[in-house]
Amino acid sequence: MIEDIWVDDRVRELRPDFAVLVIGAYGLRNGPSDERSREWLADAAAQAVPLDHEKIEAWRAAYRAFGAKPQRTRPSVDALIRRMPLPEINLVVDAYNAVSVRHALPIGGEDAGHYAGPARLVRASGDEPSDEALGEPEIGEVVWRDDVGVTCRRWNWRQCVRTRITEQTENAVFLLERLEPMSVDELTVAGGELVNLLAQITPEIRTETRLLE
Repeated sequence: MIEDIWVDDRVRELRPDFAVLVIGAYGLRNGPSDERSREWLADAAAQAVPLDHEKIEAWRAAYRAFGAKPQRTRPSVDALIRRMPLPEINLVVDAYNAVSVRHALPIGGEDAGHYAGPARLVRASGDEPSDEALGEPEIGEVVWRDDVGVTCRRWNWRQCVRTRITEQTENAVFLLERLEPMSVDELTVAGGELVNLLAQITPEIRTETRLLE
Protein backbone atom coordinates (compact mmCIF):
# COMPACT_ATOMS: atom_id res chain seq x y z
CA MET A 1 0.00 0.00 0.00
CA ILE A 2 2.70 2.52 0.91
CA GLU A 3 4.26 2.49 -2.55
CA ASP A 4 1.15 4.22 -3.95
CA ILE A 5 1.03 7.11 -1.46
CA TRP A 6 1.79 10.49 -3.00
CA VAL A 7 2.00 14.22 -2.29
CA ASP A 8 0.50 16.71 -4.73
CA ASP A 9 2.80 19.28 -6.32
CA ARG A 10 0.63 22.13 -5.00
CA VAL A 11 1.42 21.02 -1.44
CA ARG A 12 5.13 20.88 -2.26
CA GLU A 13 4.93 24.39 -3.69
CA LEU A 14 3.37 25.56 -0.43
CA ARG A 15 6.15 24.01 1.69
CA PRO A 16 9.13 22.76 -0.35
CA ASP A 17 10.74 21.57 2.91
CA PHE A 18 7.95 19.07 3.58
CA ALA A 19 8.82 15.39 3.83
CA VAL A 20 6.79 12.44 5.06
CA LEU A 21 8.15 9.14 6.26
CA VAL A 22 5.56 6.45 5.57
CA ILE A 23 5.65 3.25 7.63
CA GLY A 24 3.50 0.25 6.79
CA ALA A 25 2.95 -2.22 9.64
CA TYR A 26 1.37 -5.60 9.01
CA GLY A 27 0.12 -8.25 11.41
CA LEU A 28 -0.43 -5.99 14.40
CA ARG A 29 -1.96 -7.36 17.58
CA ASN A 30 -3.17 -4.19 19.24
CA GLY A 31 -4.72 -3.98 22.68
CA PRO A 32 -5.66 -1.61 25.50
CA SER A 33 -3.09 0.68 27.11
CA ASP A 34 -0.92 -1.05 29.69
CA GLU A 35 2.03 -0.29 31.97
CA ARG A 36 4.43 -0.36 29.01
CA SER A 37 2.55 2.24 27.02
CA ARG A 38 1.94 4.39 30.09
CA GLU A 39 5.70 4.45 30.61
CA TRP A 40 6.23 5.44 26.96
CA LEU A 41 3.80 8.31 27.35
CA ALA A 42 5.24 9.49 30.68
CA ASP A 43 8.78 9.42 29.29
CA ALA A 44 7.72 11.39 26.22
CA ALA A 45 5.85 13.96 28.34
CA ALA A 46 9.00 14.53 30.41
CA GLN A 47 10.89 15.35 27.19
CA ALA A 48 8.20 17.54 25.58
CA VAL A 49 9.43 20.78 24.02
CA PRO A 50 7.88 24.13 25.01
CA LEU A 51 4.92 25.30 22.95
CA ASP A 52 6.96 28.10 21.39
CA HIS A 53 9.57 25.67 20.05
CA GLU A 54 10.70 26.30 16.48
CA LYS A 55 9.45 22.90 15.26
CA ILE A 56 5.90 23.71 16.38
CA GLU A 57 6.12 27.27 15.09
CA ALA A 58 7.02 25.85 11.66
CA TRP A 59 3.73 23.97 11.58
CA ARG A 60 1.75 27.02 12.67
CA ALA A 61 3.34 28.93 9.79
CA ALA A 62 2.41 26.12 7.39
CA TYR A 63 -1.21 26.30 8.56
CA ARG A 64 -1.32 30.05 8.02
CA ALA A 65 0.09 29.57 4.52
CA PHE A 66 -3.11 27.81 3.38
CA GLY A 67 -5.45 30.09 5.35
CA ALA A 68 -5.97 28.13 8.58
CA LYS A 69 -5.81 29.73 12.02
CA PRO A 70 -3.51 27.54 14.16
CA GLN A 71 -4.79 29.01 17.40
CA ARG A 72 -8.25 27.62 16.53
CA THR A 73 -7.39 24.40 14.67
CA ARG A 74 -4.02 23.37 16.02
CA PRO A 75 -1.39 21.19 14.35
CA SER A 76 -1.64 17.73 15.88
CA VAL A 77 1.61 17.83 17.85
CA ASP A 78 0.75 21.29 19.21
CA ALA A 79 -2.61 19.99 20.47
CA LEU A 80 -1.06 16.80 21.86
CA ILE A 81 1.62 18.58 23.88
CA ARG A 82 -1.10 20.68 25.48
CA ARG A 83 -2.82 17.49 26.75
CA MET A 84 -0.72 16.62 29.78
CA PRO A 85 -0.78 13.96 31.07
CA LEU A 86 -0.85 12.42 27.62
CA PRO A 87 -4.08 10.49 26.93
CA GLU A 88 -4.13 6.70 26.97
CA ILE A 89 -5.91 5.36 23.86
CA ASN A 90 -4.56 1.91 22.97
CA LEU A 91 -1.11 0.37 22.62
CA VAL A 92 -0.46 1.40 19.03
CA VAL A 93 -1.82 4.93 19.37
CA ASP A 94 0.11 5.38 22.62
CA ALA A 95 3.28 4.28 20.79
CA TYR A 96 3.02 6.82 17.99
CA ASN A 97 1.83 9.59 20.30
CA ALA A 98 4.90 9.04 22.47
CA VAL A 99 7.22 9.32 19.46
CA SER A 100 5.29 12.36 18.24
CA VAL A 101 5.76 14.25 21.50
CA ARG A 102 9.39 13.16 21.98
CA HIS A 103 10.34 14.61 18.58
CA ALA A 104 7.73 17.39 18.26
CA LEU A 105 6.68 15.60 15.08
CA PRO A 106 3.12 15.22 13.74
CA ILE A 107 2.31 11.53 13.25
CA GLY A 108 -0.88 10.11 11.79
CA GLY A 109 -1.90 6.51 12.29
CA GLU A 110 -4.34 4.95 9.83
CA ASP A 111 -6.10 1.59 9.68
CA ALA A 112 -5.05 0.30 6.26
CA GLY A 113 -7.98 -2.10 6.19
CA HIS A 114 -10.40 0.81 6.01
CA TYR A 115 -8.67 2.67 3.19
CA ALA A 116 -10.04 2.80 -0.34
CA GLY A 117 -7.27 3.44 -2.83
CA PRO A 118 -3.99 5.19 -2.01
CA ALA A 119 -3.55 7.92 0.56
CA ARG A 120 -2.56 11.27 -0.94
CA LEU A 121 -1.90 14.73 0.42
CA VAL A 122 -3.62 17.39 -1.69
CA ARG A 123 -5.03 20.92 -1.69
CA ALA A 124 -8.80 20.53 -1.31
CA SER A 125 -11.20 21.55 -4.06
CA GLY A 126 -13.90 22.06 -1.40
CA ASP A 127 -16.28 19.33 -2.55
CA GLU A 128 -14.49 16.27 -1.16
CA PRO A 129 -16.74 13.90 0.83
CA SER A 130 -16.00 14.16 4.55
CA ASP A 131 -17.53 12.64 7.67
CA GLU A 132 -19.49 14.63 10.23
CA ALA A 133 -16.61 14.69 12.72
CA LEU A 134 -14.43 16.59 10.24
CA GLY A 135 -16.85 18.91 8.50
CA GLU A 136 -16.37 20.07 4.92
CA PRO A 137 -12.86 21.12 3.85
CA GLU A 138 -12.27 24.61 2.57
CA ILE A 139 -10.93 25.30 -0.91
CA GLY A 140 -7.15 25.21 -0.85
CA GLU A 141 -6.94 23.48 2.51
CA VAL A 142 -4.28 20.78 2.80
CA VAL A 143 -5.93 17.39 3.40
CA TRP A 144 -5.11 13.72 3.37
CA ARG A 145 -7.67 11.72 1.41
CA ASP A 146 -8.37 8.42 -0.34
CA ASP A 147 -10.91 7.35 -2.99
CA VAL A 148 -13.81 7.68 -0.53
CA GLY A 149 -13.01 11.13 0.83
CA VAL A 150 -11.04 13.15 3.36
CA THR A 151 -9.21 11.11 5.99
CA CYS A 152 -7.52 14.02 7.81
CA ARG A 153 -8.28 17.73 7.59
CA ARG A 154 -5.90 20.67 7.77
CA TRP A 155 -2.81 18.59 7.12
CA ASN A 156 -2.80 16.82 10.49
CA TRP A 157 -5.43 18.61 12.59
CA ARG A 158 -8.21 16.02 12.84
CA GLN A 159 -8.64 12.48 11.54
CA CYS A 160 -11.85 10.92 10.28
CA VAL A 161 -13.56 8.14 12.24
CA ARG A 162 -13.38 5.61 9.39
CA THR A 163 -9.61 5.12 9.36
CA ARG A 164 -8.77 5.48 13.04
CA ILE A 165 -6.61 2.81 14.62
CA THR A 166 -8.58 0.68 17.07
CA GLU A 167 -7.82 -2.42 19.13
CA GLN A 168 -9.05 -4.46 16.14
CA THR A 169 -6.57 -2.91 13.69
CA GLU A 170 -4.26 -5.50 12.09
CA ASN A 171 -2.58 -3.50 9.31
CA ALA A 172 -1.68 0.16 9.66
CA VAL A 173 0.01 3.05 7.91
CA PHE A 174 1.84 5.74 9.84
CA LEU A 175 2.57 9.18 8.38
CA LEU A 176 5.47 11.01 10.06
CA GLU A 177 5.40 14.59 8.73
CA ARG A 178 8.47 16.80 8.78
CA LEU A 179 9.14 20.48 8.17
CA GLU A 180 12.40 22.33 8.71
CA PRO A 181 14.10 22.82 11.13
CA MET A 182 13.67 19.09 11.77
CA SER A 183 16.29 17.21 9.78
CA VAL A 184 15.55 14.18 7.63
CA ASP A 185 18.03 12.30 9.80
CA GLU A 186 15.93 12.98 12.92
CA LEU A 187 12.80 11.98 10.99
CA THR A 188 14.45 8.65 10.18
CA VAL A 189 15.45 8.16 13.82
CA ALA A 190 11.87 8.84 14.94
CA GLY A 191 10.63 6.26 12.45
CA GLY A 192 13.03 3.70 13.86
CA GLU A 193 11.80 4.41 17.37
CA LEU A 194 8.21 3.84 16.28
CA VAL A 195 9.07 0.55 14.57
CA ASN A 196 10.83 -0.57 17.76
CA LEU A 197 7.77 0.18 19.90
CA LEU A 198 5.47 -1.59 17.45
CA ALA A 199 7.76 -4.63 17.61
CA GLN A 200 7.41 -4.62 21.39
CA ILE A 201 3.64 -4.77 20.95
CA THR A 202 3.81 -7.45 18.23
CA PRO A 203 7.23 -9.19 17.98
CA GLU A 204 6.34 -10.87 14.66
CA ILE A 205 5.21 -7.64 13.00
CA ARG A 206 6.32 -6.89 9.42
CA THR A 207 7.18 -3.29 8.53
CA GLU A 208 8.31 -1.32 5.52
CA THR A 209 9.22 2.33 5.15
CA ARG A 210 9.25 4.91 2.38
CA LEU A 211 10.48 8.51 2.47
CA LEU A 212 8.70 11.08 0.30
CA GLU A 213 10.67 14.33 -0.02
